[in-house]
Amino acid sequence: MKTLFEPAVAEEVKARLDKVRPDSPRQWGKMSAPQAIAHCVRSMQMATGDLLLPRVFIGRIFGPLIKPLALGNDRPMERNSPTAPALVVADEPDLDAERDRLRALIDRFVAGGPAQCTTHPHAFFGRLRPEQWADLMYKHLDHHLRQFGA
Repeated sequence: MKTLFEPAVAEEVKARLDKVRPDSPRQWGKMSAPQAIAHCVRSMQMATGDLLLPRVFIGRIFGPLIKPLALGNDRPMERNSPTAPALVVADEPDLDAERDRLRALIDRFVAGGPAQCTTHPHAFFGRLRPEQWADLMYKHLDHHLRQFGA
């Protein structure tokens, strides 16, 4: 099972990230490529504790049920998975700037290891152990890179 704590996995993700272009066609969903990368920045900021989101009501009910199905396995995230409203990017950001921000956050996450992860609950899943954050961040990045053919 791949996690973002593994330096080789992080390098693979960053190499795939470099393949995303502003006009990369999406395979599903509504986000443009720059919006998806900015969205990934926000999710990494959640994992590091730079962005603290409140729990969403529906997550309090379904999060504990879905968490064991979503994490701790090699299954990729499903297409059109819901997202927290605070992670939605409405404007059209600069892809290169967002890519640089995401690369820096990935590097910081890998270098910091488990100590880099927040203890603040995930907006949907609730409390996550560092290994679960690393699993979720890999799956989330993989999901959006696949969305744009990378």
